[in-house]
Amino acid sequence: MISFAKDVCGNLDLALGKEWLETNGLGGFASSTIVGMNTRRYHGLLVAATKPPVGRIVMLSKFEEALCVDGHSFELGVNRYPGVIHPQGFQYLRQFRLDPFPVFTYEVEDVQITRTVFMVHGENSTVIQYDVLAGGRQKVELELRPLLAFRDYHSTSHENGSLNPAVEQRRGIASFRPYEGLPALHLAHNAIRVESATGSWYRNFEYDVERERGLDFQEDLFNPCTLRFDLNAGPASIIASTEPRDAATVGSLRAQEIRRRDDIAANAPPGPSIRTALGPSRRDDLIRTLTLAADQYIVARGAEKTVIAGYHWFSDWGRDTMIALPGLTLPTDRHDVAKSILKTFAQAVDKGMLPNRFPDAGEQPEYNTVDATLWFFEAARAYLAYTGDAEFVRSRLYKVLADIIQWHMRGTRYNIQMDSAGLLNSGEQGVQLTWMDAKVGDWVVTPRHGKAVEIQALWYNALSTMGEFATLFGDVQGQKKYRTMSALTHWSFNRVFWNEAAGCLYDVVNDSVADASIRPNQIFAVSLHHSILPLNRAHQVVEVVQKHLLTPYGLRSLSPEDEHYKGRYEGGSTERDGAYHQGTVWPWLIGPFLSAYIKVNGYSEAARAQAEEWLKPLEAHLFDAGLGHISEIFDGDAPHRPAGCVAQAWSVAEVLRVLTELISNSKPDGRRVNQKPTAASD
Repeated sequence: MISFAKDVCGNLDLALGKEWLETNGLGGFASSTIVGMNTRRYHGLLVAATKPPVGRIVMLSKFEEALCVDGHSFELGVNRYPGVIHPQGFQYLRQFRLDPFPVFTYEVEDVQITRTVFMVHGENSTVIQYDVLAGGRQKVELELRPLLAFRDYHSTSHENGSLNPAVEQRRGIASFRPYEGLPALHLAHNAIRVESATGSWYRNFEYDVERERGLDFQEDLFNPCTLRFDLNAGPASIIASTEPRDAATVGSLRAQEIRRRDDIAANAPPGPSIRTALGPSRRDDLIRTLTLAADQYIVARGAEKTVIAGYHWFSDWGRDTMIALPGLTLPTDRHDVAKSILKTFAQAVDKGMLPNRFPDAGEQPEYNTVDATLWFFEAARAYLAYTGDAEFVRSRLYKVLADIIQWHMRGTRYNIQMDSAGLLNSGEQGVQLTWMDAKVGDWVVTPRHGKAVEIQALWYNALSTMGEFATLFGDVQGQKKYRTMSALTHWSFNRVFWNEAAGCLYDVVNDSVADASIRPNQIFAVSLHHSILPLNRAHQVVEVVQKHLLTPYGLRSLSPEDEHYKGRYEGGSTERDGAYHQGTVWPWLIGPFLSAYIKVNGYSEAARAQAEEWLKPLEAHLFDAGLGHISEIFDGDAPHRPAGCVAQAWSVAEVLRVLTELISNSKPDGRRVNQKPTAASD
């Protein structure tokens, strides 16, 4: 259990770097710091997904809370205003824990109360409950003042005259609709009374992280009413929702959510039978934590499922989804979810391309990536390896995948086309098609048009996978076609991309120009199921990547010895985007690196033990930043400060995937991992 005592909760500098996250399976969420001080525009008690999984609106930012003990009032909240922290309720916070959702324990004089927060799965509803743990004979009351934002989660709200301050009261429900065109917020409650007049604005909240990011960091919030509760009579219960609810259901909703999470945790590898035989271990606890984290990225898109790339600000991206799918769904036995995600994206394929992004406002998908489509093949291969569900792959995916190959052979958007040597060319001036896609205005930070190394590795993996599928499905013509194509790609790649002087691979080859930058992209030539390198070269690639790029939290995106290296991810958007792929550490890359390391070392016990040792800093990181999650990025320079999203899908997925492979001692298709690898094989 992730837990912090008074020494952390009472230290604002430490506490503000730890954020909790609750999600609802729709793309909505609730989140803040462990002391309840919002430091981001994205923090709030109810961030509703009005067009699941997008259209997210911060409806209820927070409650201002006051505990009244025998008539004396004590403010429990924490806010930053210009030049001051007020109130300073963190001084009363004795403990924060995830059990399984956020539980805050406060002590005022000799009264102890807890606040519990969780979301209802499948609803834009957040449950908040306050319980007295100890209090003697004092009269204990609670005063809550809801602070409303009602704005897009990428923006901030400011005092204005168009807000409707009216509060509609029915028995046990207070409802607000500050602006036309937005859903109403309903607060179901068991308060003894609700006091409303004209309402009032709370002005100039300051959000520390937004200030650091060079963005608008001040906000005004509206307080429409005050709710008063008698805690001597029992717990105070509130359901903040886009639908009218009944506060009397809080207990059953809580039990329902605990059961749901217990069911998810029960499927965490290595499985109940092995765990019972061996007893729980530290590794089991880590995998259980990551399995529960994985669930928070799986959300609805219509009748099917998709993956939120990261919290707080990403939606579902094709690239991130395909990379994360195996780790999020397959070792955790959520094969139905994997199938649904594959169907979602198969239906969205257009001109041989997977969408890179489904926009927040629900517009048409964006088709501007070369690698998302190729990762689709690996996701399909992994699904079949885990499930044996050949009929689904044959009937729902094979024709789509074959059509994708055809489009890549004859050419599709952005000059994506196979050349005469069997290599895949892509890109044009001013666009970014690979995962290193940072762009500031017209400035393309890492131009990689031409033939990027990981694209060739993915293309070869896709062709080899299609050859296997064709054999399985009795497609003799396809089998011959894909094997011939993959053989040509393999030969051309090893002739064109090997940098003999550096003992590794070029990052991009463009006509006669080869980019010798040492980047992590070359690791995929080793780590993918169908490796495009002979074993001796694969060894050298792993050694170079380990020497230049490996950190305690993942791989750097560029060698520190490069003149373009940026060791700190900080400043405004231009500075941050300029460092995003120029040295910044990416935790998700630890997955392919460890896969490659284990592979070239013969899947030995020693290699797997070393891999697990390398994961320990990321295990400790679960107690920092996004609690129970793994951040999007870290600084390239020590001490490698976490940055970007505090909870990133592919970061969690790749660590979970590698850990489960270490535990099972076999590959997903059942072969033992101690078999010797061969040249140009998986």
